[in-house]
Amino acid sequence: MTEPTAALETLLERASAGVAFDGLHVTEADGEYTLETPANEWTGLDEADCRRALESIEEYVTNWRYWQETVGGEGTARRAFLRWCERAPLADAADADATTGPWSEDAPEPLAVPERYRALRDGIDREWGQLSITTRFVDVDDPDGERVYDLWHVDDADSDIADLEVYDDPREARELATYDEDGRYRPLKTAPTLPGGWAFTGLSGADLVETVEFFYPATVANWHRELRGNLDVDHWLETAERQTGIYDVIDELPREAVEWMAEACCVDSQCLRRREWQYDEGDDLDADGGDGPFPCREPCSLVVAAARKWTTLESETEHTYELELTTSELNQLTELIDAVAEGRTDEIREADVYDGANRYRARYLRAKRFDEEGALEATQVDD
Repeated sequence: MTEPTAALETLLERASAGVAFDGLHVTEADGEYTLETPANEWTGLDEADCRRALESIEEYVTNWRYWQETVGGEGTARRAFLRWCERAPLADAADADATTGPWSEDAPEPLAVPERYRALRDGIDREWGQLSITTRFVDVDDPDGERVYDLWHVDDADSDIADLEVYDDPREARELATYDEDGRYRPLKTAPTLPGGWAFTGLSGADLVETVEFFYPATVANWHRELRGNLDVDHWLETAERQTGIYDVIDELPREAVEWMAEACCVDSQCLRRREWQYDEGDDLDADGGDGPFPCREPCSLVVAAARKWTTLESETEHTYELELTTSELNQLTELIDAVAEGRTDEIREADVYDGANRYRARYLRAKRFDEEGALEATQVDD
């Protein structure tokens, strides 16, 4: 193999300045080399002996070459994400103070180089939202440390590749993320409605990150900012007060309505991001922010747009109405609202008339309790 030999020569050239990476340490002073890994240590080596010692730990050499020469970008989000993909320690030299995020208690332990190289022969799998990512060697039988990446929907992780549409251009992800499985437009790219049936195979590291960003824009960058402790968060009040034009009114939305809005929109069932913004600095919302792997640093455009409508609705005066309903009909209204809010109306069978959100049950209630103009028959009883 030529690549390890080239990497070995580069390592020897840099030994005088010191090399320390992923458990490999190489130093040289006055023609005398010291070499160390977690399992072994060599001291007092001349150049020929150092070369032979490095050849005996080839995986450390090719690992160093891949990250320092092929990937590069020390301290970048791209590099940190690729290391996360193969369960490498995230705290390399440029991320010395990095953690693995607030979800790290459930995260798998990082793998040392020997264990990682064994795992990369079969492929290391990670999940990023609804994406399943596999990191593997280009050549399993004779690995020189070069990695490639495969990407598909988590629901297709066990599918035969022949049954999927295969792509290799990251830009194709933009179209795949535009519509859900029913052909409806997806205004929120981090909604858990990404359709499957596709795969990207043999991607380079740079192409993988680009593809992921087409599926989930800005998630890698924001994950990395949080990883390094410098995620900049714009809270609701700050976001609302800087709006102009037709959205200038949303800063008038009452605080309790912002709670309801966060409960409605910013939960795992509606968005895969984890809400880090609050009502204001030091004024946290009670609504659960979710458990997504990547943070949400500010109210998204969908929330801002919806807030405009809710601001208008909340400005209306409340009235007391009187209407006639049986107990079962009152319960049915609750079931109807819950079914629509949870997006499960399509799951209710037409023959299941025991479900309050059944289509025929809803039509029967409308025929019985709505007037000829299609409005619920109710009488306002206050002034």
